Amino acid sequence: MSSGAPQKSSQMASGAEETPGFLDMLLQDFPAPLNPEDPLPWKAPGMMLSQEEVEGELAELAMGFLGSRKAPPPLAAALTHEAVSQLLQTDLSEFRKLPREEEEEEEEDDDEEEKAPVTLLDAQSLARSFFNRLWEVAGRWQKQVPLAARASQRQWLVSIHAIRNTRRKMEDRHVSLPSFNQLFGLSDPVDRAYFAVFDGHGGVDAARYAAVHVHTNAARQPELPTDPAGALREAFRRTDQMFLRKAKRERLQSGTTGVCALIAGVTLHVAWLGDSQVILVQQGQVVKLMEPHRPERQDEKARIEALGGFVSHMDCWRVNGTLAVSRAIGESQRGRPKEKVSQKPRPRVWPAAHQGFREAVR
Repeated sequence: MSSGAPQKSSQMASGAEETPGFLDMLLQDFPAPLNPEDPLPWKAPGMMLSQEEVEGELAELAMGFLGSRKAPPPLAAALTHEAVSQLLQTDLSEFRKLPREEEEEEEEDDDEEEKAPVTLLDAQSLARSFFNRLWEVAGRWQKQVPLAARASQRQWLVSIHAIRNTRRKMEDRHVSLPSFNQLFGLSDPVDRAYFAVFDGHGGVDAARYAAVHVHTNAARQPELPTDPAGALREAFRRTDQMFLRKAKRERLQSGTTGVCALIAGVTLHVAWLGDSQVILVQQGQVVKLMEPHRPERQDEKARIEALGGFVSHMDCWRVNGTLAVSRAIGESQRGRPKEKVSQKPRPRVWPAAHQGFREAVR
């Protein structure tokens, strides 16, 4: 993934002109809200969602749907934010699944928040209700589009290239989100854009999950404006916790490494987990931004051994004789070291998203 410097172009003006026209076409194709028997215009995200997954999953649905219909990115993000926010303010108990046996608590989760039972919601019904909420917002905005949905934004030249290699299916995911502020309703004067790549293994579930929830969890952090590095670190940690619970419910075994770049104003913040990498090229010169987490690194080896694991060389360096990466989101049952329970609250060692470097964007 590569990005060019911000540019001013005719796209900035045309985006505002396209907004009313797009809403007209959307409402022509969907002249009324969906009835219970109508097919969904998008695929529901699985059978059920936990309440903490709702924001990210519904935002992903709407952004994918609107993007496929060529909505101007600021409009798509603003529409999505408004519809998601309205839905989250309603009582979601009508979507609650029937009571089920509570999940066992994970050994490393010793705080009160993690001990609380997980509320599961019916994803199909929730997706239908959300589309109708999005339809209502589009109808109101057809008459008067808010300024935030028309606002010009920095233009990025973005190219994306993905190779499956010898895998049976593509297990990697990427995120390109220039309209970060609009998607999360951030109104401060700092422009933000977010880009990420997640390198999945053992299946696509973990990579797909991280591509949906890392930036959502980062935006939820109140310290994002003042401490983007801390917000990204917490976003990785939180996403890992959420995916481990999902993996346990649905018996998933996959994992993913990842790297993300949050551009806030003229500052680039990089966070990574495992051996995914990012480079910065300035005037044709490569600037090293990070040291990937690999099992053969001495500090990684020491950390793994302190958690009761081991690093050995087989066909490559592996953790506990299984994992070829030293840090990942997921990997609940495949040789992942577990942190010992401590009486004193302390941050979990796995995963730890590191802020790698800060560089002015020129």
